Amino acid sequence: MGNKKQEENTMPKIKTNSGAKKRFKLSKNGKPIRGHAYKSHILNKKSTKRKRNLRKHVVADATNVKQIKRLIPYK
Repeated sequence: MGNKKQEENTMPKIKTNSGAKKRFKLSKNGKPIRGHAYKSHILNKKSTKRKRNLRKHVVADATNVKQIKRLIPYK
């Protein structure tokens, strides 16, 4: 019974989007980091240089930052 009163006073937690938490992480400065697309299959027609550059992680575009941070609030 004592726990119910405590629950009424606390703010509800936001659920982290499970797909987003696998795809993005935040840098030390809070910028979302993402991986590249187009690197999972049909790799024989892509050059070695292109595949090597697709391995690197990049900062997500500024237009998507607000939405990404909403999807992963506690990361």
